[in-house]
Amino acid sequence: MSHHQGKIAPQFFVTAPQPCPYLSGKSERKLFTTLRNPDAAEVNDLLSLRGFRRSQGVVYRPSCAGCSACLSTRIPVADFVPSRAQKRNVRRNADVARHALPPEASDEQFRLFRRYLDARHADGGMAEMDVFEFAAMVEETPVRTRLVEYRLPNPDDGAMDLIGACLTDVLGDGLSMVYSFFEPDLHARSLGAYIILDHIEIARAAGLPYVYLGYWVPGSSKMDYKALYRPFEVHQNDVWRRVSDPAQVDPAGGGAETGTIAAQVAKLIDG
Repeated sequence: MSHHQGKIAPQFFVTAPQPCPYLSGKSERKLFTTLRNPDAAEVNDLLSLRGFRRSQGVVYRPSCAGCSACLSTRIPVADFVPSRAQKRNVRRNADVARHALPPEASDEQFRLFRRYLDARHADGGMAEMDVFEFAAMVEETPVRTRLVEYRLPNPDDGAMDLIGACLTDVLGDGLSMVYSFFEPDLHARSLGAYIILDHIEIARAAGLPYVYLGYWVPGSSKMDYKALYRPFEVHQNDVWRRVSDPAQVDPAGGGAETGTIAAQVAKLIDG
């Protein structure tokens, strides 16, 4: 069965409503299913094409009553045109070394992860994650996953210090950036932007057409950065739509939530 066609038959569930982390006064719920071998990679590919994201052994997409603002977003690698600021970012980080590793957690990664959370997301849903939960996030994957590390020579001893990392799934049609974190004190390097730009180059070199960025939420300042990589595509009304000007995107135009839960599941199963 191709990852672009055919039916899928996982069992779907929906979470209870929770406060939305992106839009004040809204609540969120998620439609999700578990990934099980031997067809985990195939199901993950199919559902990624339909706006889902992976977290450990689960794939999900928002399914919020009365709201469709969360838009699954991807960059078409062949058509991406870096801005002048993005070109400067790549030049600024020319001394950064990249290493793609198996998804195995280390203490060094966890220390960087904690510095990143404490500086950037101290009040977020992951703020209390401990080393065991971090290891589970990295290592519990039933699909092809890599941990892409970014290192910089230490001027004092020449050691290669870890300054960034991204948990990345290799899909049939691209790379999915599951979660990235980086040294929060290196502001001038804009490492979050650099990691995205570097993943575009990884995909280009591998002949993969897309880099999946997760959900963009128009109106949420936390997610504005995802609209800086142009052109990009958003998943609305069950199709991927090319976007050159983010201001032209109507967040009420049908994002992840398209009808009742039963209707959504029926459409997914029917392909």
